[in-house]
Amino acid sequence: MIQATTFDFLKNLKKNNNKEWFDKNREMYEKAKQNFLEFTETLIDGISEFDEHIYHAHLDAKSCVSRINRDIRFSKDKTPYKSNFFAIINQGGKKSPLAGYYFQLEPNESFLGGGVYMSESSVLQKIRKEIDYHFDDFQEIVESESFTKVFTDGIKSSSILARPPKGYEADNPAIEYLKRKDFYTLKYLTDKDLQNKKSINSILEGFFAVKPVIDFINRAFK
Repeated sequence: MIQATTFDFLKNLKKNNNKEWFDKNREMYEKAKQNFLEFTETLIDGISEFDEHIYHAHLDAKSCVSRINRDIRFSKDKTPYKSNFFAIINQGGKKSPLAGYYFQLEPNESFLGGGVYMSESSVLQKIRKEIDYHFDDFQEIVESESFTKVFTDGIKSSSILARPPKGYEADNPAIEYLKRKDFYTLKYLTDKDLQNKKSINSILEGFFAVKPVIDFINRAFK
């Protein structure tokens, strides 16, 4: 499970987000990182039991966990480090455009989820086409009790177009989904939840609930 010391590191990093503090506390960082890598390995093993694509991908945690360094080249926020650990578990690894399972560890901001986020235009076109052609299937998945019971907010998007995207009419039955720029789910987790020995099981249950969405999106790439 996630150790209390890992939460302590992330809390302190948020208060002291600078290279000098980070360098002085690198040992604490390495221990926290190792704890998160081990937790992610356990998640990969658990997902592999119900998702054959993850099983056959032979992933390891390092291929799924994002770097803690922030890309500040085009950001007004120049703090050098993220205040979280983040894993993207999909069959192609963290840099793949494929839909996958998400897990973020951040004090008071942890969550699990799945889908695709901020896809490139060419990828987004494929996903929209899949939803348009097979909207009945997609609707059945996202409105199913097994999905909505876990993800009460349904499918989320960071950005939604004001008008239908090129090639689609306003009266398309799927238009409210087709106007979205990404497709993902979120379920927030408390710090107490994640320090419970049963936390792995509850996270995997959430991943199992979002698997049909991931499978549907990834059909667009075939």
